[in-house]
Amino acid sequence: MTQKIKKIQVINGPNLNMLGKREPEIYGSLTLDQINTNLAQQAIPLGVALDFFQSNHEGAIVDKLHEIFDENILGVIINPGAFTHTSIALRDALLLLTCPIVEIHLSNIYKREAFRHTSLLADIVTGQITGFGHYGYQMALSAIVNMINES
Repeated sequence: MTQKIKKIQVINGPNLNMLGKREPEIYGSLTLDQINTNLAQQAIPLGVALDFFQSNHEGAIVDKLHEIFDENILGVIINPGAFTHTSIALRDALLLLTCPIVEIHLSNIYKREAFRHTSLLADIVTGQITGFGHYGYQMALSAIVNMINES
């Protein structure tokens, strides 16, 4: 009997493709590719498969969420970037999903400019991780795998 692959979607929003170049004092020196590679390596012993997606376009992220609605995705890790504070469309697309969703931010959005203190997603996601840099992705993966295994 074959075991079903546990799939987790990782979504990164605008400007995260510029990690390692953009404000490293805030966002760190790792590139998004390095973060994804590290996360993929962490996923192997946990028995999960990760799919990575990044876009600077709100509609592309919404389309991706619509696409995974019909797939057997067991969890979503999302760093929505600036869309955190502005996108009702992203919020509505996330509301379609019934799997655990972890919102992450590399920086502590609550220690930054006042406009970053409001997340339009915080009340609909399973949890939020903010301020731990690239480790937030690892924390989110661990949390989602634990939730999947407990259900």
